Amino acid sequence: MKAIVTVIGHDQVGIVAQVSAKLADLQVNITDMSQTLLDGEFTMMLMGEWDDNDTSFESVQTALTDLGRQLKLDIRIQRRELFDAIQKL
Repeated sequence: MKAIVTVIGHDQVGIVAQVSAKLADLQVNITDMSQTLLDGEFTMMLMGEWDDNDTSFESVQTALTDLGRQLKLDIRIQRRELFDAIQKL
């Protein structure tokens, strides 16, 4: 499974570390990542990949949503196929 994760919110210490650690716990490999900071607002987009036999999309989505609530960030995940289809519209 490949998916796109976006993280948006007010900048704070440790966003990249905490999101990366959560993904590692879920056996999600980060294959590409970019981030930017504009006037205190943090934005990160990454591509993650994992084996469907080890981790379900729903479990990754739930874990990232919970992390987003803890950190007061908007963390979303989309299946890569859906992300690509939306970009073509």
